[in-house]
Amino acid sequence: MFKRVLIANRGEIAIRIIRACREMGIETVSIYSVPDQHQLHVQMADQSICVGPAQAAYSYLNVASILSAAVLTNCDAIHPGYGFLSENPDFVRAVEACGITFIGPSADVIEQMGDKSAAKKCMESNGVPTVPGSDGPVATLEEAIKVCREIGFPVLIKASSGGGGRGMRRVDKEEEVRSAFDSARSEAKACFADDRVYIEKLILNPRHIEFQILADHLGNVVHLGERDCSIQRKNQKMLEESPSLFLDDDLREKMGTVAIRAAKACGYKNAGTVEFVVDKEKNFYFIEMNTRIQVEHPVTEMVTGIDLIKEQLRIASDLPLSVKQDDICMRGWAMECRINAEIPQKDFTPSSGEILFLHEPGGMNIRFDSLLYTGGEVSPFYDSMIGKIIVLGNNRLEAIRKLRCALEETIIEGVQTNSAFQYTILHDPDFIRGQFDTGFMEKKKDALLSLMVLEE
Repeated sequence: MFKRVLIANRGEIAIRIIRACREMGIETVSIYSVPDQHQLHVQMADQSICVGPAQAAYSYLNVASILSAAVLTNCDAIHPGYGFLSENPDFVRAVEACGITFIGPSADVIEQMGDKSAAKKCMESNGVPTVPGSDGPVATLEEAIKVCREIGFPVLIKASSGGGGRGMRRVDKEEEVRSAFDSARSEAKACFADDRVYIEKLILNPRHIEFQILADHLGNVVHLGERDCSIQRKNQKMLEESPSLFLDDDLREKMGTVAIRAAKACGYKNAGTVEFVVDKEKNFYFIEMNTRIQVEHPVTEMVTGIDLIKEQLRIASDLPLSVKQDDICMRGWAMECRINAEIPQKDFTPSSGEILFLHEPGGMNIRFDSLLYTGGEVSPFYDSMIGKIIVLGNNRLEAIRKLRCALEETIIEGVQTNSAFQYTILHDPDFIRGQFDTGFMEKKKDALLSLMVLEE
């Protein structure tokens, strides 16, 4: 097992990793940018070191500074968390060149799965169902139009690299192809330094279902059930739950088996997520594989009782998985809502400032993963997510009620948040009945905003 781990991240995920390492007797080193010097992850780590100014490109994305920090503090491993450099194969290779272990899959696997066209080819050749679309990246407008005509509208033009909804455009008719193709390529270039795009058929208003997998160096691969991430705004997840009300036991078993096949197909090792869309007839299609821990991983931890960060550390230490597939049992119903520092009634504009007062929710099976503390700062320089509330109930309705109570109890003064908006979603009749898909927010946003109790 490792002696000292550097965490190449910030905020709540850095804190989450620190806690897991501490329980395992592993020392931690936090990195931080200049404005983050008083953040909670800096205070909690055994050591901390500044890696640059506010701009992420010169701090949390500064490979040379991060590796220098790891070498200077004698770290034997680096955990990337999610975002920033977590899915950057060049960073992985640079880490390993320094004789340091990267806590995650290999650079080759990250590279292959990060290239959505290559990932799709890999899955197709291994019998994993994929969404109909272009055979690899589309280089010209003429080729894009041809592909769109062949598979039929609506379609999605998507960045070959990256994810999170960046470099993605919906096209409903041929007249829209040119502008969507150009803007998708421009955004992909700006976000991922790669302007390649591919095209796939848009499955209208599907469910977004993902399966958590763990894989070790011995070839053991297990899945830990699904997460339903269909409540999204602009392709950004807002509220996740496990299990999914949409899946029956037969479909769950079938999708879990395919998720394991997908992981084995690319030689995966460590924690990862296989993402699918499921149409109304319950046909499912692979869309991508996230080669890192995800924001919503606590949902799976709540229903399985398995600490995914600890498993990541074990796997990276070349230890076998601590569980077999038959050992994994899902109990109850978990839900997570993301708390963002933003103003929903102003088109979700980010909010920043000092936290004047904080009261966290508590109670049985209620978890609050956050970077907040009274007197701390919510930075304008980084992602607006400042916390996650995760609950576990005996059934779905109990989980909904518990999450409502947790939101009622949460007080965050100094910045505005989306908590009232999340609270309104939890009272929506269609959400309560489980009658929703990825089109939920597009259809409901204005009505939800009109019902929302405005925060003072």
